[in-house]
Amino acid sequence: MRILVVEDEAKVAGALREGLRAEGYDAVVATTGEEGHFLACSEAFDLVVLDVMLPGRSGLEVLRALRARKCPTPVILLTARSAVEDRVLGLDVGADDYLVKPFAFPELLARIRALLRRGRPDDVLRLQVADLEMDLLTRRVVRGAREIHLTLREYELLQYLLRNRERLVSREMLAQDVWREGARATPIDNVIDVHMMRLRRKVDAEPHARLIHTVRGVGFVLQETPP
Repeated sequence: MRILVVEDEAKVAGALREGLRAEGYDAVVATTGEEGHFLACSEAFDLVVLDVMLPGRSGLEVLRALRARKCPTPVILLTARSAVEDRVLGLDVGADDYLVKPFAFPELLARIRALLRRGRPDDVLRLQVADLEMDLLTRRVVRGAREIHLTLREYELLQYLLRNRERLVSREMLAQDVWREGARATPIDNVIDVHMMRLRRKVDAEPHARLIHTVRGVGFVLQETPP
């Protein structure tokens, strides 16, 4: 799931980005209100974490503009102001939740999960191929009755394959979208192959029911039948 973080304090923005990515979210950072508004309007995000005190265009101005455009994306406001009237103003403008700085990161995660869960059908939050299922909120992966324990990278890799199920995924796509490497090189290909081998051992523990298939010289595909 993609989360846009609009925060001008570099340390806070970096910590939020790395923390969210460690939890399996695709976090994108904007450091100004203008940039945050542009990204929120031009790209698809599941949630926005928006600081109120931003240089130039404030967080409340960004939020008003988004709601005026009928943008339904959930927004959590971050602010150092704890007065009741400040919270009421933010909610009246269109925020879905409000968090006062400084805050505990686990609380932010809980609020994110609650908003992502709200009003969304279960099938949007679950990816599945055959008897392999991934819950995007709890990050639980099961195949049949067997729970599969994955590292963070393995989880990101499997999620990418599930989102592109029955479509060929090249090593170049994995390098750019999962490893976030701008230029593909032989070393990253080797890393991808090692992680794919480990993931296949966990997902396809029973060789007669393989789901992850290699297309020699091209990439991989996740589907019930061999390509």
